[in-house]
Amino acid sequence: METLVIRGRDRGEAPAGCVAAMGNFDGVHLGHRAVIEAARVEAERRGAPLAVLTFEPHPREHFAPQSGPFRLMSPAARAERLAQLGVDVVFEVPFDDRLAALGAEGFVDEVIHRGLGLSHVVTGADFRFGKDREGDAEALAALCGARGIGTTALPVVDLQGAEVSSTAIRAALSEGRPEEAARMLGHLHRIVGPVEHGEKRGRTLGFPTANLSLGGLHRPRFGVYAVRADVLSGPHAGRYDGAASLGVRPQYGGGTPNLETFILDFDGDLYGETLSVGLARFIRPEGVFPTQEAFLARMREDVAEARKCLA
Repeated sequence: METLVIRGRDRGEAPAGCVAAMGNFDGVHLGHRAVIEAARVEAERRGAPLAVLTFEPHPREHFAPQSGPFRLMSPAARAERLAQLGVDVVFEVPFDDRLAALGAEGFVDEVIHRGLGLSHVVTGADFRFGKDREGDAEALAALCGARGIGTTALPVVDLQGAEVSSTAIRAALSEGRPEEAARMLGHLHRIVGPVEHGEKRGRTLGFPTANLSLGGLHRPRFGVYAVRADVLSGPHAGRYDGAASLGVRPQYGGGTPNLETFILDFDGDLYGETLSVGLARFIRPEGVFPTQEAFLARMREDVAEARKCLA
């Protein structure tokens, strides 16, 4: 069954009585997956569809629009990840002034009960909702219970004593520790999008790259990475190893941050195709080299190091 994505407060084509995991699900990390799995168990027990109830835009974008790029994944990438996990329905509830003004009881009544017709809701124990975050897991259980809706609140997932959270994942990526981010995510942190035309400088240097925009995504530490690149569309679809530069290209005066991926042992045209690049290992920070020859020599070293990391 193809995952149904509903954008709005009403359930649209989705059936009534879904069991929903509720939260922002930015990154779909191990904590999020625990919530989804608990919802799956309840959905199977009830013979109900499995859903995710999330919000778009992310509440942080609503309350702090000047805070800068912070998201770990786009809405489309999140929906794709949730589909891979077997979620039947994704409810993307618009987070706007009207929703932000709803109190806890109003949220349960208007969104969970009358809007989406859910039968059971699963959250993390730290989930807050309603105006000024007035509602907690205990309030959710009471308000939903009064309407015949079940609830489950799961404890926060931790790894080796450290809490798994989107905030911790952003911190690991900002510090050039993609392996740590991957442990919390349960998969490589990926940047996904269509391959765009760039300045084609890499082609003249012997290192043609597939360029992706970072858009509104969180910026990992700028530098060179060993990567796993998945071409998701077109005649070259498949998985490849690569070396990628993430940043502003200081060797050539800087620019808008993007991701430029040199795919190892590859010859083909990827313009317009969808590429998913997973950050596997940080190799070095960005830098400026005294000559083009020195720059090229370092690029060759980067590619050799990427091969070694990915072997």
